Amino acid sequence: MVSKIPMVLEVMSKESGLPVLEESYEFLYLVSAASEDGITAVYECGGMTSLAGQMSALSDGSHLMELAMKVLQMMLKKLSQGIIENDHLSELSIVVAEVARQFALLQSALKFEALHLLSAIFSSEYSTLLHDALRVIPNENWSNHIRDGVAKILQNRVAPAENFEALILAESMVSIKGEGWLIGQINLPNVQVPIPADRCLLLVLESSRVEVTVLLNDLAYTKYAASKSSSSSTAETIISKQQKVTTVFSLVEKIIKLISNIGETEGNPIDESTFIKVINGLNETIGVVLEYLEDAKEHGQKVGNDLLASVRLVGSYLAETPIACKDKIEELLGYMLSVEGEDDSSPFYSLCFLLPMLCQMTLEIEGCKLLASSGGYKAVVDCLIKLIKQNRHGVEDNDCVFLACDTILNFLLKRERFPFPEDESTFFNLLKALALWTEKTNDQSIVMMASSICSLIFDLTSENDLLNHPGFSISCLDSLSRLVARSLASWGQGMSDVAKADMDLLEIVTAGYSRWADRFPQIRKAVEE
Repeated sequence: MVSKIPMVLEVMSKESGLPVLEESYEFLYLVSAASEDGITAVYECGGMTSLAGQMSALSDGSHLMELAMKVLQMMLKKLSQGIIENDHLSELSIVVAEVARQFALLQSALKFEALHLLSAIFSSEYSTLLHDALRVIPNENWSNHIRDGVAKILQNRVAPAENFEALILAESMVSIKGEGWLIGQINLPNVQVPIPADRCLLLVLESSRVEVTVLLNDLAYTKYAASKSSSSSTAETIISKQQKVTTVFSLVEKIIKLISNIGETEGNPIDESTFIKVINGLNETIGVVLEYLEDAKEHGQKVGNDLLASVRLVGSYLAETPIACKDKIEELLGYMLSVEGEDDSSPFYSLCFLLPMLCQMTLEIEGCKLLASSGGYKAVVDCLIKLIKQNRHGVEDNDCVFLACDTILNFLLKRERFPFPEDESTFFNLLKALALWTEKTNDQSIVMMASSICSLIFDLTSENDLLNHPGFSISCLDSLSRLVARSLASWGQGMSDVAKADMDLLEIVTAGYSRWADRFPQIRKAVEE
């Protein structure tokens, strides 16, 4: 039977008669299901290309369409990533477009076959490469079809596994088409009343909220309450649930981004009622994540990719709404700043994820107080020093660098309005890093930012104290002197546009210089020269 597969595929390519096609599809399905050699032969003889080319001609919901989808699903399960990457991304993109139509239009069991096939494709190791192929498909109907199908699945009572598969599709579509895909006209068979364009957004958010609650509760139970045995099945369960958490967290984070962008643009595509529903749903979701982190803290757990992902999600949301969950954040900030991923040697990435939130938080006195009492300012300084080292070695992440700088700047500017920590060593180490960062740069924005931070740190000390500090050299003081001189030289007539843009930073430097110049004779000499 396997040896006859090439002949059957050749007949399929030439014969359009329905009885012959039905026999051919039945043959391919039965041989593929019965033997691994069968499905391998179907693929090697061009089965993927043949099926992708014929699906557009098959009737919606037909037996032939069902068989084609089943053969494709078996093929995907058997074949290696490398083969798919090299040979059939374009055919897979055609398959996705055709199956998406079945997913949207059908109201039979075949709708779920379409869901399973699409989910298998988008969950596979080659899905990222497939995204690029799908972005260039000229016909936009396929993405609308998937939105229609996802909405239909999520608004009906289906098995949890199928509900999650719909979320996998939603997450993939947002990755391909952008967050705006969640808002769009939904067309369902036999439904005459128009469905609001925001329905998919609300359904995805509510389903994601439920999944977050269930998955995190299950993870917490498996980790802390279940048997402490280190069985492989327990480890596999944890890994499986962590992977699912990654998907729903990604969706929630993209909804946060969508709402943030909507708030910044004119012509709101959703009404106020929907906006409030989304905010309430996000608040509930973030509350559940914070409870999970609190549970981990109580059990002394600081390492885990699920914990790191939780910190990232919390940071994303609170960067937009820093006053949300205020009491919980006060309790957990120090802990969140200590969370590490499983392959990390420090909590560096937790800090990077939280920087947008910390930057917003330190605009207020209460936020600065919290950063001081939790010791979070030390973590921000350490993070900035590490970012500067990476930057000097060619790994640039200017967004994080400037977020860390802004956070420290906010903290130092308000130091007289809260109990400021007596911790010269932390800030002296930062001075050394800032001196190295700016020594060879011509970027005026970097010069001004570093100089303004240095100016505020100089308020805390004197030149003699600096030189008496272990590890602080005269060459470092020379670099800082040149830095301050460069920044002050941009003052006055003929200022560049960049200098004008950094006028507030320049004012910090000049005001600081008038306060501490007498305590720093070497810096004053460099400025006067």
